[in-house]
Amino acid sequence: MPDTGAVSRPVSAYGKRLDLSGQGLTTLTLSDAHLHDTTRVDLRGNPLGSVPEALRRLTGLRELGLSRTGLTSVPEWLWSSFADLETLNLAENRLTSVGAGVGALTRLRMLDLGHNALSSLPDALGELRGLSDFLYLSHNRLGRMPECLGRLSELRYLNLTHNALEALPEAIGGLISLRELRLYDNQLATLPETIGALHSLRELHLRNNALERLPDTLGALASLRVLDLRNNRLSQLPNTIAQLRALAYLDLRANRLTALPAALAELPALEKLDVRWNTLDAVPAWLDDLERRGCAVLV
Repeated sequence: MPDTGAVSRPVSAYGKRLDLSGQGLTTLTLSDAHLHDTTRVDLRGNPLGSVPEALRRLTGLRELGLSRTGLTSVPEWLWSSFADLETLNLAENRLTSVGAGVGALTRLRMLDLGHNALSSLPDALGELRGLSDFLYLSHNRLGRMPECLGRLSELRYLNLTHNALEALPEAIGGLISLRELRLYDNQLATLPETIGALHSLRELHLRNNALERLPDTLGALASLRVLDLRNNRLSQLPNTIAQLRALAYLDLRANRLTALPAALAELPALEKLDVRWNTLDAVPAWLDDLERRGCAVLV
């Protein structure tokens, strides 16, 4: 198909961006002009059905967008052809697997595999040591995460929402740079003790799981500001929750709590506490103290 609709932006230190998004392309042809200094290609929203062979002519590619292109598989040559790739978006396709070759993309900083049909991930994922910005795996069929996940020590954002996870690997404690962890809409019954090693974590989203207890090590998350535990099966909270000195938002809605630990009154940064839809035996008096301090309390 002719490429007359292509938008090539001026060359910068990062190279040109070739924007072909949403143009109804079923095949791709690249002219010689496109091959010069093109480091970013956006093909999202085209019904391609497969990764175009024409891309192999590009050297030095750093960003590749292939979301919503009808992919059912990724050819092995993609992993081996783009050693400089930093951003890869394969979201909203029909992928059922990711090849072990993905481990060759050692300069990758962002990988989006969300909204596919993945039921497992290769151990080679742990080779992506440069993955620092984002790893999106939401809306798949993942029942477990490989232990290799713990080798992604530079990763700052991990999204695993809307899967079928029943447990997390102990190795998750290796994600020492993680700032935001999204795990809502899974089937988690417990959290590993090693989650307490995530000292950089600022947000932990766990709503809509099956958690019956929280590990005492949760109190080691000194940087945590947001803790969302809505709609689980918690009947009590660990006293170590009083150690979350940076916690500003705590959502405990729709659990099985009959009492609240007085330790919650000791959280100096707490701005909002939501405990609705539990079966509290009594409303503790210290909740009034929290409100007078400026914390929004919903009971």
